[in-house]
Amino acid sequence: MTSTDNKGKVLLFNTLSKRKELLNPIVPDHVGLYVCGPTVYGEPHLGHARPAVTFDLVFRYLTHIGYKVRYVRNITDVGHLEHDADEGEDKIAKKARLEQLEPMEVAQYYMDSYHKAMDALNVKNPSIEPRASGHIIEQIEMVQKILEKGFAYVSDGSVYFDVEKFDKTFGYGKLSGRVLSELIANTRELDGQSEKRNPADFALWKKAAPEHIMRWNSPWGEGFPGWHIECTAMSTKYLGEQFDIHGGGMDLLFPHHESEVCQSTVANGKSSVRYWMHNNMITINGQKMGKSLGNFITLNEFFTGSHEMLTQAYSPMTIRFFVLQAHYRGTVDFSNEALQSAEKGMEKLYAAERHLDKLKAGATSTEDINAWVERCYEAMNDDFNSPKVIAELFEASRIINAVKDGHATLTAEDIETLKNTFRTFFFEILGMKPETANVADKYSDAMNKVMDLVLAIRQDAKANKNWAISDKIRDELKEAGISVKDTKDGAEWSIE
Repeated sequence: MTSTDNKGKVLLFNTLSKRKELLNPIVPDHVGLYVCGPTVYGEPHLGHARPAVTFDLVFRYLTHIGYKVRYVRNITDVGHLEHDADEGEDKIAKKARLEQLEPMEVAQYYMDSYHKAMDALNVKNPSIEPRASGHIIEQIEMVQKILEKGFAYVSDGSVYFDVEKFDKTFGYGKLSGRVLSELIANTRELDGQSEKRNPADFALWKKAAPEHIMRWNSPWGEGFPGWHIECTAMSTKYLGEQFDIHGGGMDLLFPHHESEVCQSTVANGKSSVRYWMHNNMITINGQKMGKSLGNFITLNEFFTGSHEMLTQAYSPMTIRFFVLQAHYRGTVDFSNEALQSAEKGMEKLYAAERHLDKLKAGATSTEDINAWVERCYEAMNDDFNSPKVIAELFEASRIINAVKDGHATLTAEDIETLKNTFRTFFFEILGMKPETANVADKYSDAMNKVMDLVLAIRQDAKANKNWAISDKIRDELKEAGISVKDTKDGAEWSIE
């Protein structure tokens, strides 16, 4: 079986139809994939790792079997208000105000931090990574289209989508299953909601209050885009009025993705997305992990072991393997025990991979390697079933150890097939880094911890006015090629 034999065999669970469907791209051999990226106002945490790794897996596999994939993952740097609502402060602007920075300084800092974490997790870069603030013109144009078609209204400089009219014309709630009448009955009155005709209506464009920092000119006055219009405008620009897959976390299903369905149906005259994919949440003690709940552990804290809930540091590949061990549609509950178990399992597969080149060929095969290869592809074709693939890699590990110990035999051809397929699925498709890179990460983690210790000893020496020891540490580090710089926030080091 070749990889391209699997084109046309991929089943994925479509949230819209609530069933698995065969992937049938709009343009043959091409897949348009849009995924909601982060709102960059804080350090990336484990909850960010799950959608990133999930759709990296989708991207990798579809590319592997021969599709040309245009993968668009946005950056939200404006318009995402507190509590995912239409009132309150912009999350990034609030962070900027508290830290006395420009909003774009905040966005840039945390976007860089997100990219660094994604690189550590071996998440591939998307084909295009548009920022919401760079597509204000497209968003204004889409709001105008919706207004012209009579499905939005202007109220005191803000523009709102008329959900009730949409419901009567197209039917609301097809994606999330929400019923408009129940939604209205359960919606509490919020400050400023009186400017809406209906409490379920959502903002396409918001009038900027005098104190609001991030603002642009529009036909309706100075303001900023609503959170939902961003993704509709950017996905349309880069993937067209209709595209194949829209992905994101289950927490975005409502109201964000349901609102996207409304917007695209009106603006483009059709529901833009053929297949909606949603990854489930990572939880801590059964509760969703997220910045808004304050129960998150940042990825850097995992990599360094510096959070109080962690009993040790966990490498980026351990985190990636932990995420992939569960099917993307199932929940994953964080615990140190679960991560330690993932680490042990991962190390077994790395050990098996090391033995591949040492296997000796026999005259016959006592294991059916071709059937094993087919099962690996069948698992990925069945809604990207990464835990089943991992189970098959453990089966391969059993075979490798059996051949190594003389309890089974494989022909030279089967050994070559086993080698290539194991490495393809472990490294290329699951995205685990080759062990040399993983070892380099461990040395990097160790170096960081050693330097933290050395600088802490130096700081104690300075506090005790033991300048000779303090200067000796600095000078000898300099001789070793490590520069130490004293700042108001403490000492920083870098390799010269």
